[in-house]
Amino acid sequence: MRVRKAVIPAAGMGTRFLPLTKASPKELLPLLNRPVIHAVVEEATGSGVGSIILITGMGKNAVEDYFDISPHLERTLKEAGKDDLLREVAGASRMVDVVSVRQKEQKGLGHAVLCAREAVGEEPFAVLLPDDVFQSKRPCIGQLLDPFERFGKTVIALQEVPTSTVHRYGIIDGEEIEPNVYRIKRLVEKPSPEDAPSNLAAVGRYILPPETFRVLDSLEPGAGGEIQLTDALDRMAGESEVYGLVIEGTRHDMGNIMGFLTANIEFALADEELGPMLRAYLARIEGRQ
Repeated sequence: MRVRKAVIPAAGMGTRFLPLTKASPKELLPLLNRPVIHAVVEEATGSGVGSIILITGMGKNAVEDYFDISPHLERTLKEAGKDDLLREVAGASRMVDVVSVRQKEQKGLGHAVLCAREAVGEEPFAVLLPDDVFQSKRPCIGQLLDPFERFGKTVIALQEVPTSTVHRYGIIDGEEIEPNVYRIKRLVEKPSPEDAPSNLAAVGRYILPPETFRVLDSLEPGAGGEIQLTDALDRMAGESEVYGLVIEGTRHDMGNIMGFLTANIEFALADEELGPMLRAYLARIEGRQ
């Protein structure tokens, strides 16, 4: 069954970027000249997804506005002959159909996904966490579609992480059934290094069946007193089948300041226009050391 819809949870407060995020949603932090949410939505559309369901909260109107049409701005740019900027602005508002759903209480990632139940309906769907941005030849969600189409079951993106950081992630216990593809036996949310079954972490991209909502709706709060998506996946791994794919490409964690900085540097270095200028600048800095 084709994956037509993607859920993007965007209700978090972005506390690691305070005081900036007191007035500006973290999803609008810049990745070069575009907000990070643009890159995440572009990944979905580049994988054939035609409808985006944004899970938002109080203070996130600007995220919704970014994907809305701005007639006055577009008219101003057109009259000024700024056609390149007009294409950028118009492209953002017309790149995909966006539906916004409010998460009125912050009860965890699993609860945020559950808020999309009515908008998704009875069909498989993708989930993309906007804190994670990938640099890869093929979009990350597009990579997950291959095992999903073969197995017809839940598929999650995996990445090896240092043992010292497993406490930040949902970690899998699984069996490699073919190169980079795992049949997952169980998942553990934010284990200690001593209790972690592996160093393979779920990293912010999922393709889920509609029964995920039933499981989420039946969960008791888990780690941090929240409804955890990892707990739902763990139950589904016991009841049915859950697969994981080790993603090809580089992942950037835009949820912290260092990840934000390195993502912008890496994307700039890969840019045809900015790359040579940035390399020259970095060489000048190195020469002053």
